[in-house]
Amino acid sequence: MSWEIVIGLETHAQLSTRAKIFSGASTAFGAAPNTQACAVDIALPGVLPVLNRGAVDRAIRFGLAVGATVNRTSVFARKNYFYPDLPKGYQISQFELPIVVGGSITILTSAGEKTVRLTRAHLEEDAGKSLHEDFHGASGIDLNRAGTPLLEIVSEPDMRSAEEAVAYARALHALVRWIEICDGNMQEGSFRCDANVSVRRPGAPLGTRCEIKNLNSFRFLERSIEYEARRQIEVLESGGRIDQETRLYDAERDETRSMRSKEEAHDYRYFPDPDLLPLLVSEEWIEEIRSTMPELPQAKRIRFQTYGLPAQDTATLTSSRSMSEYFDQTIRNAGVMVAAKDVANWITGSLSAKLNEADKDASESNVSPVQMAALLARIQDGMISGKIAKEVFDAMWAGEGEPDAIIERRGLRQISDVDALEVIVAAVLAANARSVAEFHAGKERAFNALVGQVMKATQGKANPQQVNDLLKKKLAG
Repeated sequence: MSWEIVIGLETHAQLSTRAKIFSGASTAFGAAPNTQACAVDIALPGVLPVLNRGAVDRAIRFGLAVGATVNRTSVFARKNYFYPDLPKGYQISQFELPIVVGGSITILTSAGEKTVRLTRAHLEEDAGKSLHEDFHGASGIDLNRAGTPLLEIVSEPDMRSAEEAVAYARALHALVRWIEICDGNMQEGSFRCDANVSVRRPGAPLGTRCEIKNLNSFRFLERSIEYEARRQIEVLESGGRIDQETRLYDAERDETRSMRSKEEAHDYRYFPDPDLLPLLVSEEWIEEIRSTMPELPQAKRIRFQTYGLPAQDTATLTSSRSMSEYFDQTIRNAGVMVAAKDVANWITGSLSAKLNEADKDASESNVSPVQMAALLARIQDGMISGKIAKEVFDAMWAGEGEPDAIIERRGLRQISDVDALEVIVAAVLAANARSVAEFHAGKERAFNALVGQVMKATQGKANPQQVNDLLKKKLAG
């Protein structure tokens, strides 16, 4: 009998404010340890937290982006626990009344589209960081992150495979960057996931879940879920039981290992923070944020589909806001003479390859949308072939200038003169009698060989369609 994997994700997105959530201390990454931890961050006697409005703006922005309810009243609570990197002995978070409730995110997997429901998103402060290296067997504590603003986004347990979990995490990662509330830098800890994993027989109640903490790469997320699901299935099939616990993923061993028993909400003794008033969000505040919202990925995907593009293309083109804007600008500059599918093919193909190689965003592309549109126009009007266009594109990327100038300077203009091509085709047929005989004997590959000879004779500059037409005409005669 088969098993079903059930997955929910809790994601911490570091909000892109310059100051911390309850103090004016900097959130800049890379500072020397403990140089950005002020008295408020570590709750020295006599200090009081003051809420950063920018953090609330970003939480509202997220709520609007996922179609959630933005609570007009939310409450900050103290989450009490003891750990060396939490000098206050509590973390300011939200519990019973979070700022965002509900919403959903649409993902695309090999099985098609799926909607993942969101439970909530709440504001909280980050803790510090324990450092275990270069301390001669001891550990150090860096409190620079203490007080850094986070939006914790909690999904429903709607995912049924590691593939779906990664697709959700990627979609969420793209969205928080799209609406500019988080830089998404996983290496710096700006976006990290906790995966809640359980297994059950299909149709049975939910099984006991284990939480895998602090996954900071999509690959680690996928591998840890796959391992944890296998582990739980093996335990259950051998007659054992799953203990609810928190686990860590060891990338070197490609396994999860027990960290501690899983705490329940009552273990944290939540209570409203007496130093912070309830957060009141007015209709005017929400509408102010709504007026600054960009066109969202799902809306762009639907609009791009009206161009007749397949789902995979629209997903790639909306993988980032800059990529979608590059496509929009290229379409706008190319006009009606260039097909949207051709634009999509070049952006998802040659351009994406160059961007990945250079580790660049589409907004940093060496080839602008205007230049891309001009290149595609030269293919459309027959000045160059698609093959030659790749050479021109590489030259453009290398900074050699506009496509027309490159075509003229390198002598790449396509040969479309019928009389000139007829002479070349006749010479190729005369020099390749064997291929001609094989074609007449029914070997279709011989025709492709003749096309190749014509293209070789013209250094790839012949119009491919005209070459095909002339060869068929000559061979039929």
